[in-house]
Amino acid sequence: MRGRNVAWVPPLLLLVGIALLDANTSGRFRIISWVVVVPAVAAAICGVLGTVALGLMSLCTYSVVDTSWPHQYQTGLPDFVLVVAGGVLATLACSLRVRGERRMLHMRDVAETTRRTVLRPMPPGWGGLDHAAVYLTADSEARVGGDFYDIQPGLHGTRLLLGDVQGKGLAAVEAAAALLGTFREAAYHERVLDTVAGRLEVRMLRHVRYCAAVGRDEGDRFATAVLVAFPEDTPSTVEVINFGHEPPLVVTADGVRSLPPGDGLPLGLSELTLAPPPVLRVPLTPGETLLLVTDGVTEARDAAGEFFPLRDALTKALARDPRTAEPHLLVRFVRDGTLDHCGGRLADDTTIFAVRRRARGERGT
Repeated sequence: MRGRNVAWVPPLLLLVGIALLDANTSGRFRIISWVVVVPAVAAAICGVLGTVALGLMSLCTYSVVDTSWPHQYQTGLPDFVLVVAGGVLATLACSLRVRGERRMLHMRDVAETTRRTVLRPMPPGWGGLDHAAVYLTADSEARVGGDFYDIQPGLHGTRLLLGDVQGKGLAAVEAAAALLGTFREAAYHERVLDTVAGRLEVRMLRHVRYCAAVGRDEGDRFATAVLVAFPEDTPSTVEVINFGHEPPLVVTADGVRSLPPGDGLPLGLSELTLAPPPVLRVPLTPGETLLLVTDGVTEARDAAGEFFPLRDALTKALARDPRTAEPHLLVRFVRDGTLDHCGGRLADDTTIFAVRRRARGERGT
């Protein structure tokens, strides 16, 4: 309350209330021994020192009140021992609770650091793009999953990567981190998008082989992804390589269109084909927004088992308000629509990522 910890107030009021009630009970019915619950309540919400203090106050209150009326019934030594034991046990329980909370907060910090490493925050205008992203994990307690995305400005223009590692858990997070590390280096240095794609494929294969070498069976691990380049010399065109992922959507105030699928296999499955995924060159003007999502959106189901109709929902929303095409409004609309459609029960990690080229006078870092 106003920056002050007032967790001690409820157990203190309980202590005062028990003492007052005891003073108004009959001589043969005493409730002062109920103060044993005061340190127990304090153990649940206060710190160790606060619990010790309230335990001592309970003991003192019991001693004073129980002997204040010598001609009335007194609970005596047995309940005195009960109050002492209750205070000691409450202090031990509080110590365990505080230790567990500290461990939980430490693990949360570790998870948050991991999330920032895998999904690093990007400043406004990063790589000359207006961008907005929403990341939701199917596990409400988790901070990061197998979905990944990033923007990397480089020597030969800005590149973007969004993908989804097959599977869940820490193994999927590890694979996502490996791919993002390779993307950030390759996208910065390499001139040709094909080379970036090739390095991502090699990185996925190396990761699987390493896991097998240390005794972790991940032979079927793969990742769907979309790799996009925004060449500086052709501001109205983007290059796209699709690794078996849902094709991005181009959203404008006038409507929605899908990019071609590209027919590429997911990362990690190149041994099944001799042909690398093709590079698609498609028009994208600075006023058009590129929307990329993972299957947490496209495979969201309602109670009847129907998939979320993303494109139809966007078309209707744009007809009502053309400003929905703006990146931050677009990701908010898709997020809310997905959660409403599935009743808030996500079956998979969900990433919604929208980017739009800035006008030349607005270019960021």
